[in-house]
Amino acid sequence: MRILIAEDDCASARYMSGLLARFGECVLAEDGELALAAYCLALEEGRPFQLLCLDIMMPRRNGQEVLEEIRRLERLAGVKPGQGVKIIMTTALGDMRSVMSAYRGGATAYITKPILTERLYETICSLGFEV
Repeated sequence: MRILIAEDDCASARYMSGLLARFGECVLAEDGELALAAYCLALEEGRPFQLLCLDIMMPRRNGQEVLEEIRRLERLAGVKPGQGVKIIMTTALGDMRSVMSAYRGGATAYITKPILTERLYETICSLGFEV
């Protein structure tokens, strides 16, 4: 599995990568623009990501904007809802407005920080991936 981790905090990105490396190749992006570029490049190369862990609060483009752009690109490519890349929003924002906005934008799952190993693995299993 290919995993894109979009996280602007270096320590959090390394932590997530360490947790997710057992599932496959992890690619890191430090802001929203780089995350979107990595996503598009992976598609062009025919090596798409199966999972994206996306922080909401990032520079240049926030995670919500990246989420909505990815879902727009999928619609343009004819990808049916629910069949695109699995996107887990990983954020410190746990308020109902942020959670609902993410799900309306097409998030597959939502985890608040701090990221707990067991919670992350449970979420990944619930998305159909094997731990």
